[in-house]
Amino acid sequence: MRVSQFFISTQKEAPSEAELPSHKLMVRAGYIKKLSSGLYTWMPIGLRALRKVEAIVREEMDRSGAVELLMPAVQPAELWQETGRWEVFGPQMLKITDRHNNLFCFGPTHEEVITDIARREINSYRQLPINFYQIQTKFRDEVRPRFGVMRAREFMMKDAYSFHADFASLEQTYKLMYETYSRIFTRLGLQFRAVSADTGAIGGSGSHEFHVLADSGEDGLAFCPTSDYAANVELAAALPPTTTRAAASESIRDVDTPKQTTCEQVAELLGIPLQRTVKLLALVAHEKLHIMLLRGDHSLNEIKVSKLEGLSDFRFAREDELREFFNCPAGFLGPVGIDRSKVRLIADHTVAAMSDFVVGANKPKFHTAGVNWGRDLPEADMIADIRNVIAGDASPDGQGTLELCRGIEVGHIFQLRTKYAEALKATYLDAQGKSQIIEMGCYGIGVSRIVAAAIEQNFDERGIAIPAAIAPFQIAIVPIGMKKSDAVRDAVEQLYKDLKTAGVEVLLDDRDERPGVMFADMELIGIPHRIVVGDRGLKEGKVEYQGRRDTEAQTLSLQNALEFVKSKLCN
Repeated sequence: MRVSQFFISTQKEAPSEAELPSHKLMVRAGYIKKLSSGLYTWMPIGLRALRKVEAIVREEMDRSGAVELLMPAVQPAELWQETGRWEVFGPQMLKITDRHNNLFCFGPTHEEVITDIARREINSYRQLPINFYQIQTKFRDEVRPRFGVMRAREFMMKDAYSFHADFASLEQTYKLMYETYSRIFTRLGLQFRAVSADTGAIGGSGSHEFHVLADSGEDGLAFCPTSDYAANVELAAALPPTTTRAAASESIRDVDTPKQTTCEQVAELLGIPLQRTVKLLALVAHEKLHIMLLRGDHSLNEIKVSKLEGLSDFRFAREDELREFFNCPAGFLGPVGIDRSKVRLIADHTVAAMSDFVVGANKPKFHTAGVNWGRDLPEADMIADIRNVIAGDASPDGQGTLELCRGIEVGHIFQLRTKYAEALKATYLDAQGKSQIIEMGCYGIGVSRIVAAAIEQNFDERGIAIPAAIAPFQIAIVPIGMKKSDAVRDAVEQLYKDLKTAGVEVLLDDRDERPGVMFADMELIGIPHRIVVGDRGLKEGKVEYQGRRDTEAQTLSLQNALEFVKSKLCN
């Protein structure tokens, strides 16, 4: 491809609202152009990268035995009403009405549509298992679209749905999809990790997320470097302390903390470790107050809390509710002396094993030190794992300690089981002619998000350094003085022809631009290999080669340039 016949629209400055490197660089490199909030046009250079991701995903899905189809982006409300998700899915769903006043939505996902296909088309166990997939546009009305295509409202997704006669068959396909996803992200050249995850609003049982590892990732991941354990922090279990609670050694007493409203401030004032403080968080569920106690250096895990009995729809207590019960401003709240008949007290495992700890005194400008269970504070109504794990915690598999990292979720697989099949009455006849509910699996990959995630993992001060498998072109030819030198023009044209004949995706920068501009554009775009052809080198039969991550160029023979490039691409 010649630049003069293509379209490149690089720019020096990133938009002011861009926060992540991928957003800044994708705009600057001309990969995407913003149309509206959360809506982006994929420009020709970016679309080539997107299509490469799509191709690898399609190849591996076909290799797994999945069958491709394409479902409508616009879906009738009736299907969503059958599963009960029309209202539950919330404001993320873009609802629309046609000229006949029929309700539709722009599909945020396709469980309903594919299950409708299954209930119409699958009748016998002989048709199972089957795994359908599509690569298609989705729309979710994000409350705050940000980070470019990383959290856009419209995005490209690969979603697959498998149907089975029994759970054993579902488990086999689930394992196959796990292996397929691992191959996809390996082929894409990404550093990734698969972690156990919560099923969330989509429902089902088993679930794994696939994360591209990057410091900018929104998700916290916990893993054990000495074992295979890995999980999203939302799901990672914090094991109870192995030591028994120590006997009380201090007397209970109020201490003056005039301006100290956080555990960190109180610990600093009293000259004690943060781990000796306890924080109180108040939640409301079913019109009842629930008090959570956490060690001062720990944070509440809302996913874990929502799975406790009676707390599936909790919210945090309002300031007026706190004042009504505690008669004290936030920052000094504590569990000692409260009316336990009106609340449910839930202590994290770590807090339940503590002694001589510090809590709020339920009066302004004071905390209570030397608090002990039993003597000063009745035992908790429930002891549970309600916190996020931290680095150094024991690994749940007993094989070492946990470390933490950040990740960008690019894939998620679920064992849906029978949630949607039951709601939509998707059944089959077994070998005995008896009607059975179909088991289902669901497997998603954020195709457009992968491009941004790959850039988050691969960039430098010069621009994008995307993996070769995703790069828009494999190599760029940059001629110096092509318009002025017949020798340069002839050499460039022959090399360009030879590379194309060899099947290499080559971009010839035939613009009448200064060398610095051309070099900067090719580096910003992220083309992995570059050959520079100029009069000075050609006098000795030489050209310059430089890889995108190389710090210096190297000289090679023009005669051997084709074989050299082919060897680089093979590597």
